[in-house]
Amino acid sequence: MAKIEDLKEEAKKLLREGKVKYIIGYGAGSNGWLAAPLFIKKPEDVDKLVWDPTCVHNLVRFLVDEKRRKARQKQPDKRPVGIMVKGCDSRAVVVLLQEKFIDRSDVYILGVSCEKMGVVDDAKLAKKLAGKKAKRVEVDAQDRFVVTTEDGKIEMAAEELLAERCLECKANFPVIYDLLSGEKTKRPLDKPFGSLEKIESLSAADRSSFWKEQLDRCIRCYACRSACPMCYCDECVVDSINLAVTADTTADEKAQRIHWIQRSAESSENLVYHLVRAIHLAGRCIDCGECERACPLDIPLRFLNKKLEKEAKELFGYEVGFDPALPALISCFRDEDPQDFIR
Repeated sequence: MAKIEDLKEEAKKLLREGKVKYIIGYGAGSNGWLAAPLFIKKPEDVDKLVWDPTCVHNLVRFLVDEKRRKARQKQPDKRPVGIMVKGCDSRAVVVLLQEKFIDRSDVYILGVSCEKMGVVDDAKLAKKLAGKKAKRVEVDAQDRFVVTTEDGKIEMAAEELLAERCLECKANFPVIYDLLSGEKTKRPLDKPFGSLEKIESLSAADRSSFWKEQLDRCIRCYACRSACPMCYCDECVVDSINLAVTADTTADEKAQRIHWIQRSAESSENLVYHLVRAIHLAGRCIDCGECERACPLDIPLRFLNKKLEKEAKELFGYEVGFDPALPALISCFRDEDPQDFIR
């Protein structure tokens, strides 16, 4: 993993000179091993920044919050926000730039390369430890994970703990940045969509049963939506909540308000919610895995988004989040695009 001493020096300089409003990075977490988002406004607090395989979160989600916050202020501070990004996170910034949600001047990007590593999958770690509590997760000189528990240290191969998205990562270093810490060392990628092979091998009926079983467990907490940097709509099309019903609201106003689905966790409504969300992420999801990680029911949401990523690649030759100058998938058309779906 990259060393971040140069990044820290740059961060201190940016804050001392007032060139950024604040910096979003990673700091020590409170549960013993997982790093947590850290907001820094003072140069002396920069030394709290950390960078290791426990820096799991996609911090780009906070840029969405920052834009909403500025929109509510009469005289917003227009200085950029500094932000630490991994390779996958940087692609999320690219999508926000493509869609004109943010301007390049809104953000100062402090890139960190994963190089030969990636981030820990906390579900894999919990399964490996079988009830033991991890206190620390480190990487040794042989690129193996060393997990410290109350019973001592356990060594594991990187592949045993790396998140699936890291094993299929197309950009293990930032594709856009103002400062880069680490090397642009691409990991060999034999099967970029290998995780889909098992579910794709199922019959249509078995896939339908699989997803019914998975989505029936959904409690519609919307954690997946809240964690996603691409879900920045002021109102979700399948969760209309902005109509304020008062004593003066007419029956016509209520009737004309479109409600695609109800908010109850019914099987059919769960299916519509997740399929609509997946379709809205087609050509936009950068495979950061935050939706699946945030899900309290461990629903494998990444399969949906990964499948659409594969379709975009195979049908249209489109890869998400590599060039902010390119149009988004849904806003471009080529004469040679396949049109088999037209009936």
